[in-house]
Amino acid sequence: MSSTPRAPRLTAPQLEILRVLWERSEATVVEIHRALQVERPLAATTIATLLSRLEKRGLVAYRIEGRQYVYRAVLQEQDARQHALVEMTQGLFAGDVPTMVSQLLSSHDFRPGDLVRVRALIDAKEQELKKRKRS
Repeated sequence: MSSTPRAPRLTAPQLEILRVLWERSEATVVEIHRALQVERPLAATTIATLLSRLEKRGLVAYRIEGRQYVYRAVLQEQDARQHALVEMTQGLFAGDVPTMVSQLLSSHDFRPGDLVRVRALIDAKEQELKKRKRS
């Protein structure tokens, strides 16, 4: 993980706001409001409140441009994903990775090529583990 703050639990609206920031690098409340209108119609004041809370937790930062706050994510997407995955693996699946993967495979539809990519990732991890074992 990078040097950003430890990824905390995020609510769905907080995560959606962060996704906009990860995608755009920076955005104002108005820009985030527009980006979320179709999927999650939140009031601009609600978005501002959520951003303020995220800022207090050190997950976003802002700069002032004119009379607007321009927000950027401090929490990196990879860190958020890593934390959520570890939390799910250790919590819900009690560290049982094969059961978690089995659940994922049995409960999702996959696009063409997804399983080929997964196999390649597994093969690469196996090679990495073999190299470590030899060292």
